[in-house]
Amino acid sequence: MLDVAQLVVNGLIAGTILAVPAIGITAIYAVLRFPNFAIASIATIGAFAGYVANVRFGMPALAATAIAFIVAGLVGVVSDEIVLKPIRPSGLLAAAIASVALTIALENVVRFVFGNDLRGYDLPIERDWRLLGIRIGPQQVENFAVAVLAMAAVFLFLAFTRTGKAMRAVADNPMLADIKGIDADRVGRLASFVGMGLAGIGGMLVGLDTSIDPLVGFRAILSVFAAAVVGGLGSIPGAVAGGLAIGLAEELSLLALPATYKSAVGFLAIVFILTLRPQGLLGARA
Repeated sequence: MLDVAQLVVNGLIAGTILAVPAIGITAIYAVLRFPNFAIASIATIGAFAGYVANVRFGMPALAATAIAFIVAGLVGVVSDEIVLKPIRPSGLLAAAIASVALTIALENVVRFVFGNDLRGYDLPIERDWRLLGIRIGPQQVENFAVAVLAMAAVFLFLAFTRTGKAMRAVADNPMLADIKGIDADRVGRLASFVGMGLAGIGGMLVGLDTSIDPLVGFRAILSVFAAAVVGGLGSIPGAVAGGLAIGLAEELSLLALPATYKSAVGFLAIVFILTLRPQGLLGARA
């Protein structure tokens, strides 16, 4: 039972971190109507932007996380405008395939600049905390807090700001939003910036807990996409629920499976949810 409790705690923390980029991919899908798989390489770019800010410029991890958000968001918007926006009128499949090609290209740019070596952030060495026999790392707690703050900021932005309400209007009914005078192109760029910025935060949070290399985003993309699909593509509360579900499932799978099979949980979750409830846990039926 102690092992189960430890895995549940680890799963909740991992799921909360997964939910951050999952919100990004589901927000982009809701507004632009296609799954942007370039989010994998953008997460890597965010992780390395935070690394440069933290290690080379001596910024604390929290400030470096803000840099990761800004750099990832800007790269996401520029790459979308140059590469993906001209392709989107050709259809969802063409745009999705182009986003896969884009993520491979950006991933190799990171590899060319930084090399393939594992890199770690400049963090103080601290002992794990023990609570009723459960080990919790101080860095895990900090990552959890940053993820919760990022998600809270997104919810507040969407609920109480004029721009956030415009994003929700375009996501709900693009034609009606256009009649009301909302600039769909501007909202689309904002959705890309926020969504990719959240991916950058997610990439850095993963790196803070382990280490980073040019494949850090690629390794996480299946779990992130699974979280978005399980919760319901286009539903931001669903992305949070899906992130927690995938995080718990991946950690609890260690009770029966070797760690090398943990990534298969995301694939099985996608197959399962698409079979039984295609719209996801909290998604609306098309």
